[in-house]
Amino acid sequence: MNRISADVRPLRIVIPGGSGQVGQVVARYFQDRGHYVTVLTRGPYTAPWQTVHWDGENIGPWTEHLEGADVCINLAGRSVNCRYHAENRRAIYDSRIRSTRLLNQVIADLSEPPWLWLNASTATIYRNALDRDMDEAEGELGGNELISANRYAPDTWNFSIRVAKDWETEFFSAETPRTRKAAMRSAITLSPLDGNAFAIFSNLVRLGLGGAQGNGRQFVSWIHEQDFARAVEFLIDHDELQGPVNIASPNPLPNRAFMQGLRDAWGVPNGLPAPAILIEAGAFFLRTESELVLKSRRVVPGRLLDAGFHFEFPEWPRAAEDLVLQYRHRHD
Repeated sequence: MNRISADVRPLRIVIPGGSGQVGQVVARYFQDRGHYVTVLTRGPYTAPWQTVHWDGENIGPWTEHLEGADVCINLAGRSVNCRYHAENRRAIYDSRIRSTRLLNQVIADLSEPPWLWLNASTATIYRNALDRDMDEAEGELGGNELISANRYAPDTWNFSIRVAKDWETEFFSAETPRTRKAAMRSAITLSPLDGNAFAIFSNLVRLGLGGAQGNGRQFVSWIHEQDFARAVEFLIDHDELQGPVNIASPNPLPNRAFMQGLRDAWGVPNGLPAPAILIEAGAFFLRTESELVLKSRRVVPGRLLDAGFHFEFPEWPRAAEDLVLQYRHRHD
């Protein structure tokens, strides 16, 4: 296994499924630092890095770009920002499992495979947690747990957890002795761009609707886009990190405080709350799922912290201020 730091020489980095928000954050971060970035995408687009077509299901000419590459960062997967009806569930599940299975097959057959493969995963793999933090060592995986005295986790939550578990199982199912593997259990990555989670929350705040969502006690796990990219770089440089790795701020906070911090950053003093029943109705009309807001994610990056990773934005108020400043700058 080749152990070359990102600081030693330019690396060849291949990002399957890298055309989305997180993929573009990572691609731009490494491209700006002089590395050679190739994004594998279903629909090639204009970018300062190389883009190559793949469909995530079949072997093709794209495999040549993995031969001799240093790092593979697989971010392929249909967006979960949709209603979980049968067709969308199938697309969410298959897009993750099949692309990961395909990469296992391809990387195993390469003469010079990447010495590191980082595969996307999700912090939603952990149970609904109000009582304590969830790290990699002692965090409890979710599935059919009680979320109140008389209520079990809804079917949509269980679906998300099944996807996450099966995704990681597929990733680690094949041995790759020349390729180190790490599953990135990422919290919601916040970027100052239109159309993503930060923009949606911000629009609510600016419309005066940025109060607590649900009862406001559910925890929000999050990470600033800059820290996400830096965490990826840290994983490249630290050969001891393999297996599941949480990528999240060390300070998750209750939804009520999260929305308060965002209102403060926007200079909006008040916001109307949204009870759970309104969240459910709004999710239906917006063609998304209430789980994205109402599930309590209290995930902490135990392994990153133990390895010495330093967050530039460990606390939400400062992160919110920076994201709002960038968002305003983009729209001036």
